[in-house]
Amino acid sequence: MDIIKITYYKSTLGELIIGSFKDKICLCDWRYRKMRAQIDNRIGKGLNAGFTEESSPIIRQCIQQLEEYFNGKRTNFDLPLKLVGTPFQQQVWNMLLTIPYGQTSSYLKLSQKLNNVTAIRAVASANGANAISIIVPCHRIIGSDGKLVGYAGGIKAKKMLLQLESKEQLSFQLNLFKN
Repeated sequence: MDIIKITYYKSTLGELIIGSFKDKICLCDWRYRKMRAQIDNRIGKGLNAGFTEESSPIIRQCIQQLEEYFNGKRTNFDLPLKLVGTPFQQQVWNMLLTIPYGQTSSYLKLSQKLNNVTAIRAVASANGANAISIIVPCHRIIGSDGKLVGYAGGIKAKKMLLQLESKEQLSFQLNLFKN
C-alpha cells in the first residue's frame, strides 16, 4: 500500500491538513471541517494509500506558498496537484482553477460552463467535496445573489479569503493609476 504523507499547518485562518502523494499535493483542507472523515476516506481509497504524519518537500513548498498567499505576496499557486474524485468532481475542480484571483463566480455560472444548467446542486456538492482548499479556490464561489454561501472552513474564513484577494486586487489597481 502506498503512503499519503500529511502535516498539520496552522494558518492565520485556521488549521489545515496538507497531504502529498508521490510528490503531488492531494490534500490541503480544513482540519476540523464537517466532512473530514468522508474526504479522507475518498482520498485513501482513491489512491489505495494509507496516511502517515510526515512532511515532504512538496508539503514544505505548499506551506511556503500558502504563507506567501496569506501575506499578500502570491496570487497563483504553482504546485503539482493530485485531484482525487469522480470525473465530474474533477471537472468542477478544474473549472475552479480557472477563476482568477480576486474574482468570484457562482454555482449557476459553473453549471452553465458545463453546458448543464440543471447541474447546480451537483456542482455545489462537488465544490463542497473539494479537498484542496485555497489552492483549488472553492472560496471564490458565491451565491447567484452575491451572498456568501457554504464553505468548509466556515463563512468567516471564506469572507477573510475574499477580502484578502480583493485588497490585493485593489492595491494592484491603485498602483496602475499611480504610474
